[in-house]
Formats: sequence, C-alpha cells, structure tokens
Amino acid sequence: MRSLSILNRRKFLVGSASLTGLALTGCSSVSLRPEKPATPVGNKSFALMYGPLDDEKFPIPGVNLKNIKRKFYRREVDYSTSEPVGTIIVDTRTFYLHLVQEKGKAIRYGVGLGREGFAWSGNARVGWKQEWPKWTPPDEMIARQPKLAKYSASNGGMAPGIDNPLGARALYIFQDRKDTLYRLHGTHEDWSIGKAVSSGCVRLLNHDVIDLYRRVPTGSRIVVV
Repeated sequence: MRSLSILNRRKFLVGSASLTGLALTGCSSVSLRPEKPATPVGNKSFALMYGPLDDEKFPIPGVNLKNIKRKFYRREVDYSTSEPVGTIIVDTRTFYLHLVQEKGKAIRYGVGLGREGFAWSGNARVGWKQEWPKWTPPDEMIARQPKLAKYSASNGGMAPGIDNPLGARALYIFQDRKDTLYRLHGTHEDWSIGKAVSSGCVRLLNHDVIDLYRRVPTGSRIVVV
C-alpha cells in the first residue's frame, strides 16, 4: 500500500502477528464488557451462516471453520462506546471489527490486518462501495513484486473473481474526501483471519464483508485504533 501522510501509520516488528510494537491511538472511550457466551447474528448456526453462497455473481464456497479460531466468527456482542450507532471500529490489538449497534451492542467480525510497517490508525469515512471490485496494485507494490505489473492501472487491473485480492466486496476508505488507498474488503483465505498478513488493508471473510456491506451506507464513520 502507498505511504500516505494523511493516515497515522506505525511500524511494528516484522513477522510478529501480535502487533505488540504498534503505537495505538484514538477511540480511547471504547471499553469492552466481560463477554457472555455468544450466538451467531440472527441465531443461525455458524455452519449455516458460513455455508456456500451460490447466488453470488461468482459462487462462494462455504468457509472451513476449522481454519479460524471460534472467537473470530461473526456474532453480536455487548460493546460500550461513545461512538454513534453505525460507526465501524477496527481494533488492531484484537483483530476485531465492531459495527456499533443500539442499546450497547455491536456486531463483531474477525479481520486480518497489515504487516511490516503497513499497519495504520486514524479516523476516516466509507467513501465508496463496490461489489466484486477490480484490484489495481499501487506502483510501490508493483516495484516490490514486478509480477503484478500485468494488473497495473495501465493494464486495467485484475478482473473481479473469487481469487481477486479484494474479494466479494470492497469499502473504500476516504479521509478529507481523498482516497487513502486503504480498503475494507473480502478474502477467501480463511486462515488469514486474526493474523497480520496483508499489505495495509483490513480483510474480512467474504461472507462477513457481504454482511457488513449491506449494513453500512456510504459516508459511514471509520475509526482504526
């Protein structure tokens, strides 16, 4: 991801999935209550919630839940914050994304996060949303991985599909009406949830990003802690 001054990014120890060295800022009013035994959103079974999605433009296979720690399954939880309902809060300490709900609740999603100095924090907005987006790696990424040149902007990017790095949905993160080049996006790499693996973006399971996408309108507030 491109180095940008408009977001506050912090280096952390290469290879560490704990993000221990990340300097955390903002959203200090957030506090978590002791967690109760949780059920999936809508009281569905987790197996059903993460089953095959055959009605998508590109059919999505069911998630192998054995590849993900149970705590990262989508669920409704108690959550106390001064942020308004509808705010997206990404906590890099816990690898959770919370969508603030009414009455002290939130929908919690597990995420994968940036590594090797690509972690970031700050306040922003959802500037744009897209189903099955193209992916265009920035020039800095192509410089590091020349094989990606075939997906450059001049070559039209990578076509949408199940193997596209942005997955089934992308929410484009803007700050001061400018595209930060960061995304909340889907992935079929279920093993990557709860880990520091990607180059700067926040990734969710395709099933989860589809759920988030339909709940979050353009303009929604994003806080990355």
